Amino acid sequence: MTLEVSSNVLDRLLAEAESALPRECCGILLGEGLIVTSLQPGANVHPDPETHFEIDPQALVDAHRAARNGGPQVLGYYHSHPNGLARPSATDEAMATGQGVVWAIIAAGRVTFWREGAAGFAALPYVTTSR
Repeated sequence: MTLEVSSNVLDRLLAEAESALPRECCGILLGEGLIVTSLQPGANVHPDPETHFEIDPQALVDAHRAARNGGPQVLGYYHSHPNGLARPSATDEAMATGQGVVWAIIAAGRVTFWREGAAGFAALPYVTTSR
């Protein structure tokens, strides 16, 4: 199973992470099936945003409401790791719901994708599209 991600989305993820430094950026991945076509940035409302993230709950409500009304589906979430490790942290593992959503982690100028499941996170290969 391979994820498709538009080059525009990848560029925006990298820009979001860069502009948020030294804090973690975060937001919502949108699309259909295994195709990520856009993202919706969310404010990081965690009290310690340099090492943790919490997407503004209103952004989550708005994204799910838009999806129910025919907009793009919520495929998962993204956040950055200013420490440079583009893999799920112990905190990420603890936050995972096991519902199979996609997570993008941005660090050190690269983006990695992961699918959470009952056994934790599994790396999710992706291809870049021009959509």
